[in-house]
Amino acid sequence: MARTKVISAIDVGTTKIATIMANAKAENDIEILGVGVVPSHGLHKGIVVNMDEARGSIAASVRDAERISGIRMDSAYIGVTGRHISCLNNQGVVSIPRSDRLVRPEDLKRALSVARSVFVPEGKKLLHAIPRYYALDGQEGVRQPVGMHGTRLDVETHIITASATAVQNLVKCVRSTGIEVEDLILEPLASSEAVLTQEEKEAGVIMADIGGGTTDIAVFKGGNIYHTAIIPVAGYQVTSDISIGLGLPFSIAEKMKKSYGNVTPDLEIDQEEQVGIENGHSASYHDLCDVIRSRMEELLQLILLEMPTTDYRSLAPFGLVLTGGTANLTGVEELGRSLLRMPVRKGCPVNSGIYGISD
Repeated sequence: MARTKVISAIDVGTTKIATIMANAKAENDIEILGVGVVPSHGLHKGIVVNMDEARGSIAASVRDAERISGIRMDSAYIGVTGRHISCLNNQGVVSIPRSDRLVRPEDLKRALSVARSVFVPEGKKLLHAIPRYYALDGQEGVRQPVGMHGTRLDVETHIITASATAVQNLVKCVRSTGIEVEDLILEPLASSEAVLTQEEKEAGVIMADIGGGTTDIAVFKGGNIYHTAIIPVAGYQVTSDISIGLGLPFSIAEKMKKSYGNVTPDLEIDQEEQVGIENGHSASYHDLCDVIRSRMEELLQLILLEMPTTDYRSLAPFGLVLTGGTANLTGVEELGRSLLRMPVRKGCPVNSGIYGISD
């Protein structure tokens, strides 16, 4: 009989809180037991701004997941995002002092400890230290050095830091609902696990998760994380532009964006066609699509500005993978390919071993 373990995760987003409970039988055998998705309140650009409202939204999402699964949630992994996230790549070097020159697990721990010993500014905390690759006596690209011989071990590590107060407030909100925090996970790392293939990670790819308040970016190269960044521009700004530019209430601008938004570059639009939702509000379809396209063009350019090199085509031969709610806008892939002159596709979960609740 397969050994099972119930794992829970909470994605605390700007526009929605998503909770999921799963029965992890094996790496490619994951049964979804319960899901809870509710509107998010008390957060702005991924940061808690009202503790009571955020706590209420998290609790409602957890209740829905518990009700569907029939299981009480005790702890969960929590997604973290926000402009306060920063990253750097740092190296650690240690010698192998033993006469047999054989690399052992404790040598890896020493090298990682050295690589983690970076200056963390006041008010920041270390969130992740992810090994990118190892090198033995100058030979780079070593994936697993344990058991190999050498005199010097190098490790390059991707270091991610976050605002200590932002993380503390988020953890406090979750714990106040009776849920213990198992661990904190940077949102773009979690999204990448879901939507990228190993081939894309090896050759080089950019992933952008365009949510409500932030756009989370992860760049992979050589099979490992290479760069991460958070842009405080996303779906909220698109809706805000529609609301201000077309003189519409924010809630109706959001509905129009989701129902009629189209950013296809060569779309021929009837100048006179009007679209409307409710309460007598309407707008020109041409003007609506024009506003959305302008903001999305800006966002796509901002993604490239966050790259660690201007030669982004060599960095990411597999191009750009878009995911998140705002990536569902009609024509966003075509717009990306036309504007950036690189491959662009829409990301969806690639793990076929996930099953359970159909929606």
